Amino acid sequence: MSGAPGELRVRLTPRAGREEVLVRDDGVLAARVNAPPVEGRANAALERLLAKALGVAPSRVRVVRGARSREKTVRVEGLSADEARARLRERR
Repeated sequence: MSGAPGELRVRLTPRAGREEVLVRDDGVLAARVNAPPVEGRANAALERLLAKALGVAPSRVRVVRGARSREKTVRVEGLSADEARARLRERR
């Protein structure tokens, strides 16, 4: 584990039929969550989904930019961005 937090760019689709996280070829994550984009519910669902997919505690994942946008920046404490992407690619 790296000490510096990694920041990941994420394209979020709320109200999706299923929840998933994919790493696109350009390194940006594409995430789908069931929650609607109301009162931060989609952001909270994204944080939980990423934490589970990365194998880290939910408290280590936070949306730091783009809270009201589809394009978000998410910080993961304890993992670099490259480590996080590698873990997500291994899950497939």
